[in-house]
Amino acid sequence: MRTIGIMNRVLKELFRDKRTLALMFVAPILVMLLMSVIFNTNSTTNVNVGTVSVTQKLNKEMGDIKHVDVKTYDTKADAKKALNDEKIDAIIKKNGNNYSLTYANTDSSKTAAVKMAFKNAVTTTSIDQLKSALKKSTTGMAKLQAQLVAMQKQQAASSTATTGTAAAAKQAAATKATSTTTATKSTSQKTPKITNHYVYGDKDTGYFAKMLPILMGFFVFFFVFLISGMALLKERTTGTLDRLLATPVKRSSIVFGYMLSYGILAVIQTIIIVLVTVWLLGIEVVGNMASVVVMNLILALVALAFGILLSTFANSEFQMMQFIPLVIVPQVFFSGIIPLDSMATWVKDISYIIPLKYSGDAVNDIIMRGTSIFDEGWNILILLAFLLVLTFLNIVGLKRYRKV
Repeated sequence: MRTIGIMNRVLKELFRDKRTLALMFVAPILVMLLMSVIFNTNSTTNVNVGTVSVTQKLNKEMGDIKHVDVKTYDTKADAKKALNDEKIDAIIKKNGNNYSLTYANTDSSKTAAVKMAFKNAVTTTSIDQLKSALKKSTTGMAKLQAQLVAMQKQQAASSTATTGTAAAAKQAAATKATSTTTATKSTSQKTPKITNHYVYGDKDTGYFAKMLPILMGFFVFFFVFLISGMALLKERTTGTLDRLLATPVKRSSIVFGYMLSYGILAVIQTIIIVLVTVWLLGIEVVGNMASVVVMNLILALVALAFGILLSTFANSEFQMMQFIPLVIVPQVFFSGIIPLDSMATWVKDISYIIPLKYSGDAVNDIIMRGTSIFDEGWNILILLAFLLVLTFLNIVGLKRYRKV
């Protein structure tokens, strides 16, 4: 009976807590619907290819392939500029009978798609050339056979008909053999040599290289968010925050004090995560390593303010943990780990309210393209705007706990 009594008490407390019930039953449904939207969209990879001195036939064959857009450039310098500006994913340049392919390689799936499209286009073009050569050869052989028949008829009545016919047949056979040899040599000479170049990484660079900078930011965001939220919640549940609010100390001073104290821990944690991720996993950093650390530090401050804000709405550690699916899961889906190019416009628009998207874009540019942090002003500005808004909301949120 005591067990039943304890069960009844716990159930009554749970059912009285409407916020906990909502987080338990509504949050999983929202996350599942979000996953359905993400994974049921078109997962094809769209690529843009720039070509220089490539035949119209090959350009047309590649352009006819689904999800491949071909843009022609007059010089390789123009194509390289477009590649650096992320307008195209690869450059194809023809040098005589050979081809030189340069890939951005920041997304291995796009690199593989370009390779496959180019291979199919070259194969189709070669088959068309062979068909044309075979047609010409067949026409020539038909004419030769007709001449041979005419010669046989003309020499049928003469005494040297047999000798003449044999000589003509021998000449025809020699001509046919010469034609076949020439066609074979022509085919072997037309086989193009393909040279691959990679702006970032090499042929062994996989999709994980694109995910790693974003995953690095995700772990920074997640752990700072969790630690700051739990720590401030403990301050509240133990009564420390209430006693502090009973003093004349301003709410802004309290918020800044907590942010500075937890911020020092966030800085140390962020530096450790970044350095271990880069050096232990052997990620290639084209840009400045300090810029990578700075971008992740800004993200950590945003996570810190976010964690403190949500802790003011949670009544227990249990509720704080239940906020994680609603806050952290969207960060993963819309940060760039899952390609958004082929998704609906309204789905991509959601990513613009996700802080991790801006830090992920900036860190990707620094690591893979060597972009300077001064060129990431827009992403930094958005992250700082998130930080200011969340800090303001934290100051306002503490008002509910101050007893006047």
